[in-house]
Amino acid sequence: MDFSVARLSRSLVSPSEPTPSGVLDLSVIDRLPVLRCNARTLHIFRHGPKAAEVLRKALSKALVPYYPLAGRLNVSAENQLQITCSGEGIWFVEASANCMLEAVNFFEDTAVIPYDKLLPDPPQEYNPLVQMQITQFECGGFVVGLIFSHSICDGLGAAQFLNAVGEMAKGVEQLSINPVWCRDFLPPPPLQFHANSMPADMPPVPPILDYQLEHANIDISPDQINDLKQKFRELTGKNCSSFEIVAASLWSHRARAINLKDDTDMTLVFFANCRHLLNPPLPVGFYGNCFFPVTITVSNQTLTKASNGEIVKLIQEAKAGLPNEFGKWVKGELMKDPFAPPLVYTTMFISEWGRLGFNQVDYGWGHPVHIVPIQGSSLIPVAIVGSVPCTRRGVRLMTWCVEKAHLQPFVKQMTSLI
Repeated sequence: MDFSVARLSRSLVSPSEPTPSGVLDLSVIDRLPVLRCNARTLHIFRHGPKAAEVLRKALSKALVPYYPLAGRLNVSAENQLQITCSGEGIWFVEASANCMLEAVNFFEDTAVIPYDKLLPDPPQEYNPLVQMQITQFECGGFVVGLIFSHSICDGLGAAQFLNAVGEMAKGVEQLSINPVWCRDFLPPPPLQFHANSMPADMPPVPPILDYQLEHANIDISPDQINDLKQKFRELTGKNCSSFEIVAASLWSHRARAINLKDDTDMTLVFFANCRHLLNPPLPVGFYGNCFFPVTITVSNQTLTKASNGEIVKLIQEAKAGLPNEFGKWVKGELMKDPFAPPLVYTTMFISEWGRLGFNQVDYGWGHPVHIVPIQGSSLIPVAIVGSVPCTRRGVRLMTWCVEKAHLQPFVKQMTSLI
């Protein structure tokens, strides 16, 4: 994709008013080692003249109630992750592109996006929790390149913050949702799953295989989804969600495409919001991490021979068991760490983005045309269920889940949805 981006300014954006100082403890889930990473996304907007100027001011205002995001990660004397509320701010880059968004088709072809041009170049001297680059295009549209520390927010929390920025950009006096910290909702982790220890009988971590996963986008129309839902209804007399249908199709068609031995264990992992499972439930406005992995393992033979409806039933049964599994984990009754599934080719991770709230963000010029999650690893099979660009309807499946040799049969199977 031949266009250039010029970064015009780089600075920290701090809260517009004085904010509390001190140290805040993170939750048990926030402190999980697997979350010590950054989530990266692109948010494409069709309109927004002077977007960087508007968003800089809005961010500064939003960081008053969301002041922990302006702080820095810190490790306590007990080796626990914390937030130092320093008010230093988030990293903000203003940039301009030498073309119109139409010329790059609003980045609909995510496989060829030059992410390094649209994501902020990180500062060398400090490590902010949030980094943002606003790239203005000649048409008046813009792209928000966002890097967010996963240790402080999950997807729901990050989207809540961006929606707050949008409200500030539109000049509201009072946010529709006030942020709530509330990171003490779980007791300390049981000893065998302590963030910095391993049980003596834990099996060794399997070696990471040397393979490279290929990117593929697959758009699934509402008619295709409704047809699969109808078949499930005829089979079971019950309803299912679009996510369940897409997840079942993805898992089974991928298994057929990679064609492993019948007795191979195949695992599906997806992450479920657990805010409502606590007693009392977490309050509206909580923006930390609160999710739990739902894991299903069956033989490759079972997976490839089952109908789509039978696999949906497996997913629904696993979801129904979530409260019990989450409760066991909280009490320390699980024998294996659910947050550490094997990172191998036979484990498939799938995540639902359509309901996180990113698509509802509005900085004053309308909702985004497109949300693009960025691949974190070429060694972990991942698929994200999102929305197609807003000019159309349906589901977009963004995947990094098969090697090159398996890409063509996988895409062929998924596009036919046999």
